[in-house]
Amino acid sequence: MDKRAGCRSGQPADVTRRVALGAALLGGCASRVQPTAGDWAHVPLPGKRETAYSRGSHDGRSAWRARSQGAASVWRRPVDAVVSPSTQVAFSWWVGATIAGADLGRAEVADSPVRVGFAFDGDMARLSRRNRLQFQLIETLTGEAPPFATLMYVWDNHAAPESVIPGARSDRVRNLVLEHGDTHLRRWRDYRRNLFDDFRRAFGEPPGRLSAMALMTDTDNTGSAVEAWYGDVVLEG
Repeated sequence: MDKRAGCRSGQPADVTRRVALGAALLGGCASRVQPTAGDWAHVPLPGKRETAYSRGSHDGRSAWRARSQGAASVWRRPVDAVVSPSTQVAFSWWVGATIAGADLGRAEVADSPVRVGFAFDGDMARLSRRNRLQFQLIETLTGEAPPFATLMYVWDNHAAPESVIPGARSDRVRNLVLEHGDTHLRRWRDYRRNLFDDFRRAFGEPPGRLSAMALMTDTDNTGSAVEAWYGDVVLEG
C-alpha cells in the first residue's frame, strides 16, 4: 500500500528536498483505509539518511521513539476522513533538546525535533501555475501525487507559539508553531487542537478531506542529533 518515495539521480538538492517532503506526506494510497495501529509505515526520503522510528515506552507512556542524526524520514499513516468544524485532534510529544541553529523560516536550516503533520485533498485546478509544475515534477519522479495541502504542528527555535510559518520550499505546507526555544523540554506536552480551525487559519479556507497523518523528526539540514517521543494521534469528531 505504501509506495516508497524515490527519484532519479542528478536532481538539484532543492528539487530533491521538495520532492521528498511532498511525497512523504502523501495520503493518496491506492486503497484508503480507516487507520489502525498497524497502518503506520516508514517512508524514507530520497538521498537522506533515515530517522529511526520504533515503538517503546517513555516516562510511563507507550509512544513512538524518533532518533535522528543528520537524517530525515517520515512515519506515516493513511487516513480517509471528513474534517468538520467540530473535528479535534489530540496528540503529545516529548523533546529532549532543541536543534542548535535550526530555523523553519530558512530553507537551509529548516529542521524540527518534532512535527505532527496532516495531509489534505483539494481541487488541484485551483493551484498556481508554479505549484502545478512542482506537483507534476513530484509525481513524475516519485509516482505519487503530493497532497493539495499539508498542515504541520511543529517546535521552532524562534517563532512564537501560534505563529504560522509557510514551508521553506513550498507554500502548500504551513507550519503552525506550538512550542519554541528551550521552554518545556524533557517533559510530555499534550495538545488538543481544532483541526478545521487551524487549517483555515493557516491556509485561509476550509480543509478538504484528510488523506494522511505523519510524524517527522528531521535534522538533515543542520546535521544535528536529536531524540523525541510521540504519543498516539487521535482524531475526534
